[in-house]
Amino acid sequence: MRERDDMTFPPEEYQRRLNMLRERMEERLLDAVIITDPENIMYLTDYQTTGYSFFQALVVPLAGDCYMVTRKLEESNVYARTWVDKTRPYADNGDAIQSLVESLRDAGLAYSTVGYERNSYFFPAYQQDRVRTAFTDGKLMDCFGIVEEGRIRKSHAEIEVMKKAAIATEAGMKAGIEACAPGVTENEIGAAISHAMFEAGGEPPAVMPYVVSGPRSMIGHATWEGRTVKPGEHVFMEVGGCYRRYHTAMMRTVVLGDLTPSMESAQRCMMEALREVESAIRPGLTVSDADNIVRDIITSADHGGDLITRSGYSIGIAFPPSWDEGYILSLMQGDSRTLKEGMTFHIIPWVWGVDRDKTVGISDTIHVTADGCESFFTLAREFVTKSDTRLHAVEGGDESSDEDSDAAIG
Repeated sequence: MRERDDMTFPPEEYQRRLNMLRERMEERLLDAVIITDPENIMYLTDYQTTGYSFFQALVVPLAGDCYMVTRKLEESNVYARTWVDKTRPYADNGDAIQSLVESLRDAGLAYSTVGYERNSYFFPAYQQDRVRTAFTDGKLMDCFGIVEEGRIRKSHAEIEVMKKAAIATEAGMKAGIEACAPGVTENEIGAAISHAMFEAGGEPPAVMPYVVSGPRSMIGHATWEGRTVKPGEHVFMEVGGCYRRYHTAMMRTVVLGDLTPSMESAQRCMMEALREVESAIRPGLTVSDADNIVRDIITSADHGGDLITRSGYSIGIAFPPSWDEGYILSLMQGDSRTLKEGMTFHIIPWVWGVDRDKTVGISDTIHVTADGCESFFTLAREFVTKSDTRLHAVEGGDESSDEDSDAAIG
């Protein structure tokens, strides 16, 4: 391992991650693993590129040097960003899988038991079939999840990086709230969010912000499409800030008028759900119990909407197409796994279908501590209402003073 002082984390952090991976490899009787998931490669080496759609792999033997198989153009990222000093590049007109199999033989792994990530987005079935056809003397085993076992609990150093992502998230959301007004387009709101995120030190996120207004908020995972926001409508925003590929995310809602009883109810139950689940979260709480706390509160109110998804998901390292780590762990019913210190979650007690035509949300990103949890954010959670050019933060239908209104977005 090359020691260098210009990576996201100090050398000992990467050595710890590598050592823990090798311990899990030894437990599974694996002589080596082929890591193809971009998030996992970055977790282990600090390697990143936007060219991850081309085949890339980190080969980690139980003993000996790690090396990377990459497109020739991407080899520069290995040397510029990582501690890895061995590469097997392939040309654009070359054969990536042949290069991988030959590298295994050259590394003395031809007769070994080698793990691979069978469920990786970026190691498709036809490539896996080719490896199986060519790697005839050794044994291939599915090791999907072997790196994620380490990723699920963030170290103190990772929490500190996520705090930097949170600065970008909050800056973007504040700008989005300020931009919301009748006559403004969703594009203009999205532009304000993006500018503020990047100006605050944020880097390109795995997903750009979600900005929808009025009835378009009922379209799942929609974002700005040029629509002009009308008086009396609401704007639903979800922002994921990024720093060194680590993300934090939040939902907020702006209402351009007065709150209806159903909107007041939705706001009240989302605020309560966040308070209750965050007061309950601690090491040892089951995933299912956390989900039930949120789900029971959301579904018991009289707003007419529902929580139609999981109530939260792990969040951390991400590349497009998603900023979440929900495939590692999501807050869902029936999951008996327990929360542990260092886990990080985006908790989303959002409400779909208020008055049958509105989706609203208030969310938080937290990390589990030794005896509870802490939020990454300081931004007020209440709906922000804008009526007669005045700005109000409203909780339970009680309007705050102008001074409180400033605090709600500042």
